[in-house]
Amino acid sequence: MLSSSDFAAASWELMVRVDHPNAEQQRDVTLRVSGDLHVGGVMLKLVEEINIAQDWSDFALWWEQKHCWLLKTHWTLDKCGVQADARLLFTPQHKTLRLRLPNLKTVRLRVSFSAVVFRAVSDICRALNIRRSEELSLLKPSCDYFKKKKKKDKSNKEPVIEDILNLESSPTSLGSPGSAGLYSKTMTPTYDPINGTPVSSTMTWFGDSSLAGQSCSLLASSQPPQPPEALADMFQPRSLVEKAKLNAGWLDSSRSLKEQGIQEDEQLLLRFKYYSFFDLNPKYDAVRINQLYEQARWAILLEEIDCTEEEMLIFAALQYHISKLSLSTESQNFTNESEVDEVEAALSNLEVTLEGGKSDSTLEDITDIPKLADNLKLFRPKKLILKAFKQYWFVFKDTSIAYFKNKELEQGEPVEKLNLRGCEVVPDVNVAGRKFGIKLLIPIADGMNEVYLRCDHENQYARWMAACILASKGKTMADSSYQPEVLNILSFLRMKNRNSSSDVASSLESMDMNPECFVSPRCAKKHKSKQLAARVLEAHQNVAQMSLIEAKLRFIQAWQSLPEFGLTYYLVRFKGFKKDDILGVSYNRLIRIDAATGIPITTWRFTNMKQWNVNWEIRQVAIEFDQNVSIAFTCLSADCKVVHECIGGYIFLSTRSKDQNETLDEDLFHKLTGGQD
Repeated sequence: MLSSSDFAAASWELMVRVDHPNAEQQRDVTLRVSGDLHVGGVMLKLVEEINIAQDWSDFALWWEQKHCWLLKTHWTLDKCGVQADARLLFTPQHKTLRLRLPNLKTVRLRVSFSAVVFRAVSDICRALNIRRSEELSLLKPSCDYFKKKKKKDKSNKEPVIEDILNLESSPTSLGSPGSAGLYSKTMTPTYDPINGTPVSSTMTWFGDSSLAGQSCSLLASSQPPQPPEALADMFQPRSLVEKAKLNAGWLDSSRSLKEQGIQEDEQLLLRFKYYSFFDLNPKYDAVRINQLYEQARWAILLEEIDCTEEEMLIFAALQYHISKLSLSTESQNFTNESEVDEVEAALSNLEVTLEGGKSDSTLEDITDIPKLADNLKLFRPKKLILKAFKQYWFVFKDTSIAYFKNKELEQGEPVEKLNLRGCEVVPDVNVAGRKFGIKLLIPIADGMNEVYLRCDHENQYARWMAACILASKGKTMADSSYQPEVLNILSFLRMKNRNSSSDVASSLESMDMNPECFVSPRCAKKHKSKQLAARVLEAHQNVAQMSLIEAKLRFIQAWQSLPEFGLTYYLVRFKGFKKDDILGVSYNRLIRIDAATGIPITTWRFTNMKQWNVNWEIRQVAIEFDQNVSIAFTCLSADCKVVHECIGGYIFLSTRSKDQNETLDEDLFHKLTGGQD
């Protein structure tokens, strides 16, 4: 029998592969170790055995069989479970990665392959001057994403694919994870707030950013429009199921890149994953606003989100305007303090925040809550009646709409009272046809109650639409965001007004644009080029006076006003059902959608959610809501961790407030998204 001291003294051979950048230096090293030797001691022995003078501080041990890093250097081999059969790799933690940004530019930079993706993205965003890194993540593109591009002649696509901005000389891990994205609000911005370009080539407001001068300008400036042939050649999802497949590749934020099989110099997509844009500030967010604009632009052009032809023309006009200003040398050279103040004042109502900071409810408690009362028309498509819209007297108070046969009966019992808290509010507008409708999808026990309202003119529509939007979020018209919402809706309607004038005709003669570059291929096929150009120029008359940064924010705002904005789709099978459905995840709700028709069936609000978890054995997500409502589903288009993290991530983002000075509670994020009880 051996004594315990003999066990302690027992040693064995451990094989470690050295992953040296120089291929000639790569070799297997055999070390004699004991179970009580800590990981740091193994690394020290290894470096002594290699006997090459260099900085080894970035190297760490990777355990191939267990697919994990041994980063806790104070742990012993026994505690880690490492035995003689373990295959270890001594490799750098930071490796080169190619990131394709929303504007289709590719940057090559060094990224931590050992940090969890949440922290790696934070470091990447700090290097690229993008604040609010928690809104972004890394997406591994599906085969379809590059499928069509490879079929074409290589020379057509080479500039797009091979134009790489090389930033790999600066590692992204300079600074503590907790401080990622911090900036001083009293610091003078190094961007021109009017056109979003760098004021000078000095280091930007992130002290440790690897971007400066021309590189910074490249990411903050919009790219020239793609030719129609290139646009038609890109992958366009044709159904909700295809849109759901696009979301299959989101990386797990709680695991490292290497743990998820990402290889050195692999290409990933850096994208805004969560459509809850907090504190967009033109002074500091030139890169962030531009990349957000580019992601919105491609979502419109590739029809990842649906819009009407009228809305497509607005987006085309804004793109044309932004493209003109980006190419113009004049817009790069004027900075005037008074003009900056005017732009900031004009943008005060354009700050793009869906659920901004925490609202002050004190004001609401001590003031009278306003109400709206007016004649509107109502129509219920589900009732088997042939009549069109019927007029009623409507009263909007708190978060409810009540309607009566006429104004004189207002003090009596209403025909019906609709509680809009948690409902879907969809615009049903055609400005040219003088149609101002509001579609309400109100959750009920067995699905959705569908109601259409029709307003007489723009002002009436803006007031009622803004009230409905706020009520759906549980807010009343006493909320400070009501008036800005009304103004935003009115400004968007004005952009849709078509101005036929002699200016358009003269502009058409001297036209320097290809209109097919600014609309989706399907829209371009419906019209002749000259006819399309005339309609784009008509729409451009309404946006021609905007500055570059204002036009980008207007584009983002118009994108946000689309009915399908912010919905991330997954193909799922609900427990107890035999057919597949689409689950739409938004910043404040879940929607069950019929996969064949695209019609919403049921909506569940996050505010009514009590708890959610994952059964990892059967890969099923279960969610409990108030009033004993519970659902469970398996995800068919992605791993269940992906959809679970999407839900938890939105709940995490809802905890942000401006008084936090941008510090993030990473532990809370992992608790909400990790899928553990």
